[in-house]
Amino acid sequence: MGVSDNSTGLLLAVLSSGFIGTSFILKKKGLKRAAASTGFSAGHGGYSYLQEPLWWAGMITMIVGEAANFVAYAYAPAVLVTPLGALSIIVSAVLAHFLLKERLKRLGVLGCVSCIVGSIVIVIHAPSEHTPNSVQEIWNLAIEPAFLIYVAATLSLVAALVMHFEPRHGQTNILIYLGICSLMGSLTVVSIKAIGIAVKLTLEGISQISYPQTWVFVTVAVLCVITQLNYLNKALDTFNTAIVSPIYYVMFTSLTIIASVIMFKDWKDQKASDIVSEICGFITVLSGTIILHSTREQEPSSPPGNVTWYDQNPIKSVEEDEHLITVHNSDYFD
Repeated sequence: MGVSDNSTGLLLAVLSSGFIGTSFILKKKGLKRAAASTGFSAGHGGYSYLQEPLWWAGMITMIVGEAANFVAYAYAPAVLVTPLGALSIIVSAVLAHFLLKERLKRLGVLGCVSCIVGSIVIVIHAPSEHTPNSVQEIWNLAIEPAFLIYVAATLSLVAALVMHFEPRHGQTNILIYLGICSLMGSLTVVSIKAIGIAVKLTLEGISQISYPQTWVFVTVAVLCVITQLNYLNKALDTFNTAIVSPIYYVMFTSLTIIASVIMFKDWKDQKASDIVSEICGFITVLSGTIILHSTREQEPSSPPGNVTWYDQNPIKSVEEDEHLITVHNSDYFD
């Protein structure tokens, strides 16, 4: 008895979550090291992290995870694959507790359990995958009025966030960076799914390479991924990983499910009871991410009244009553 497409997609999605959850921690440590050594962070326009091996290790790990995710979308519907990203939050939360000293409190364990329970409910009631016969068929789904309206609304929101809100509130409001990532991510997923199906059909002997629509989907996916990575780096460098991971998951998953349901009509042939169960499972997962977010510690800041500098000598600390100044390089005194 062969393994069903949904089972294959499920296994790949779980493996993907493990790699992606680990990549968050590696990239965060790389960003911290780069900022400490140069004084310029990604959140303030710095790109010194590109010279940090640990960041590249996280990047490679993320690529492996995304590759597994890419293949998973070719075998299972996005309604099944995307919510399983909650498992990456559990991985990142546990690793952050031990490696980044971002404490996972006892109530956070309840959040992890909620994510797992919700994921199981989604898996049980997920729709079966209906693979289109060609990329042209997928293109016809993409140019239907309902999905075109979604694309227009998404690009308009991204433009507003980038040009108006990011310069004013990007450093203080996490929803700016993650909103851009999530909106573009929803377009990435539907494009990746189209590419995955095209590759799968090609390997089965039905070549899709000659279709121009295939390359349109590739172009859209590349542009969206580059945008996502840029703003995800800014979010990770500016805000606590414990905040970035769950909020990004909630926004990205919600928008991806909406995009997939509109374009691929995942719920078209499902019973109302199964749809309701999937929604309940998703809400349970969202509740788990919110609990994780609310119980995790913020990154510690320097205590007020300390002046701290770093040079070739051991760290020195001078008590002051009026101001807080942190100097990361002795060159500032030259």
